[in-house]
Amino acid sequence: MSQNTPNDIVEKLTPKDFATDQDVRWCPGCGDYSILKQVQTIMPEIGVPKEDIVFISGIGCSSRFPYYMNTYGMHSIHGRAPAIASGLKAVNPDLSVWVITGDGDALSIGGNHLIHMLRRNFDLNVLLFNNEIYGLTKGQYSPTSPEGSISKSTPMGSVDHPFNPLALCMGAEGTFIARTLDRDPKHLRDVLSEAHLHKGTSMVEIYQNCNVFNDGAFFPFTEKATKPDNVIFLEQGEPLVFGKEGNLGIKLDGFKPTVVNLDEGFSKEDLWKHDKSDKIKASILTQLFDDPKTEGALPRPFGVFYAEERFNYEDVFNKQIQEALASKGEGDLDALLAGHSTWEIK
Repeated sequence: MSQNTPNDIVEKLTPKDFATDQDVRWCPGCGDYSILKQVQTIMPEIGVPKEDIVFISGIGCSSRFPYYMNTYGMHSIHGRAPAIASGLKAVNPDLSVWVITGDGDALSIGGNHLIHMLRRNFDLNVLLFNNEIYGLTKGQYSPTSPEGSISKSTPMGSVDHPFNPLALCMGAEGTFIARTLDRDPKHLRDVLSEAHLHKGTSMVEIYQNCNVFNDGAFFPFTEKATKPDNVIFLEQGEPLVFGKEGNLGIKLDGFKPTVVNLDEGFSKEDLWKHDKSDKIKASILTQLFDDPKTEGALPRPFGVFYAEERFNYEDVFNKQIQEALASKGEGDLDALLAGHSTWEIK
């Protein structure tokens, strides 16, 4: 928006306005293409001028994202995108800041930065592309690879216990926790739009298929034949229903979720109704993390698990600066560095 444009008039943009002239260099068939398309699709709808949008990435296949977005952006260093985005948001709080990362980038070398960004609750959006493998470095197991995973670095199968990303983010006191899929474009767009509207750190885990090194990792949740029995889509105030016939549901027995059949004497009124403001139930939802291939596996939830309003770091940070300037004027850096504690060494 130019300086001469009235404040109540925003230039009408289209998804093409957010595409660059760069060749997209992902493997043909990679799930990243779908994510890029849906992000470019929602950008005109959020009502933010291009010059006020920033994409910051770390290292990995997903981290080429800023090259393909016609906005400001930075391809930073491994695991440090949260730190850079936090600093940017602290000094430019009016920007719409998006962090693009992967399961290796965010949960291995970047894990410490990620959890502290979540607890501080900067008003920015995190898109964590999870393909359960290191793709850019050619197929080593990652922090989310299931136990027993055969990879370039675990030829006999991984003996590591994997992270449950959303359970980790709940533990770090995240204020917006969600999961979606690269192969469900509408759901992906809806979750991204809701993440943008949240005032705080929005954490969106996206199941993304790496068709070269981990093809089909999420097919139980994305393919037409298996998806209905393995997926619950969370909708605020609605019962947790799933199944090809829509006749299965989740009921809470105390704090334990169990599957019931609506054709066997149960009604939707008996089922667990989703409330994204309930932290305890959201934590339970993150534990619905069974391997879909195991007998008796519970379906996996997708959608917004949890959302709460909490103060943003940058708001309090900048308020504190203004109060200090108002009460004391310009600061004395030398005096600050010298401090008030001195010792005499004899």
